[in-house]
Amino acid sequence: MAETNDLKPNTFFIEVSGAGLPEVDGLFVPSTAPPAKSESGTVSSPGYWNGKMAWDRADGKSARSPALSFSNSYTSWRICRLDGHLAYDTTGDEEMPPTGIEWHVYKKGVAPAPEVVIHHFDPRLPCPEPNVVFVLGGPGAGKGTMCELAESQLGWVHLSMGDMLREECERGGPDAATIESCITAGKLVPDEIMLGLLRSGMERITRTTGKNNFLLDGFPRSPSNLEAWHETFGSEKELPKMLYFECPYEVLEKRILGRAKWTGRSDDNIESIKLRFDTFKAETLPIVDLFKKQSKCVEVDTSQDREAVYNLVAGNLAGHTDSELAAKPLTERAEMLLGLRPFPGKK
Repeated sequence: MAETNDLKPNTFFIEVSGAGLPEVDGLFVPSTAPPAKSESGTVSSPGYWNGKMAWDRADGKSARSPALSFSNSYTSWRICRLDGHLAYDTTGDEEMPPTGIEWHVYKKGVAPAPEVVIHHFDPRLPCPEPNVVFVLGGPGAGKGTMCELAESQLGWVHLSMGDMLREECERGGPDAATIESCITAGKLVPDEIMLGLLRSGMERITRTTGKNNFLLDGFPRSPSNLEAWHETFGSEKELPKMLYFECPYEVLEKRILGRAKWTGRSDDNIESIKLRFDTFKAETLPIVDLFKKQSKCVEVDTSQDREAVYNLVAGNLAGHTDSELAAKPLTERAEMLLGLRPFPGKK
């Protein structure tokens, strides 16, 4: 266990919701309880209890401080009721309260157990601004592969507009039918749908992971996309940098038909490829030209060796990339994506 002097400040916020005991629900903030001995004899420090981070209720109504903390004696995270009695717990020695699992209903609790979400920033305050790089290129130019590599190796967040739209279709939301028809026909999805998904997705990721370096794969694809970006994030703000992946049509077509064997995507066929490429030339190339004129566009020839392409991408992201992440060895998955080793089952 870390010594008190080695503990980092507790800057996290916990959101508890869906408890069978509604009084438990709410926002929990870093504890300000004065130093005291826990049941195991450990002396607490601000923001900590039993050597792990601890939280008080933001509304100050709990009779127990901290109201959400770790017990050494029971090796468990615990949440209390307003009267101080324990309501929910989860056994384990994790450094932070576990998320994505079902908590246990304790003696004074009521089913169901709540859901727990960790926020890296105070949810009562505006979300920190994202650091964005636009990534454009024709269908099959390698945007997804390079963005996946930048995410896994460099710590950037890859947001594929195509993937976000397809996931929305799978969820069956109110705009699913519109999105599906646009994708299949090779047409552009309405701006209000695109920007709504984009804005909410970036904020959710930043708040719950602390990451705010984003690669926007496939955006902006049209002048109206760019107008909607300005309306959402402010026209007075400087435009993000763009990485533009160049690749001849013949190479793009060959790549897409090759991947169609295993993707199962409805738009990976000759007709859709032609429609998508025509749409790209008509709607997206003018955007690329605009960024070029403003010296905001970096052109990357993706018909060359994949490792060379990745090195160019990594170099252009270096200014906002954690140096330790940039220096780590390639993972097996990264080597597969770069063609340095075969995928499982392939020779």
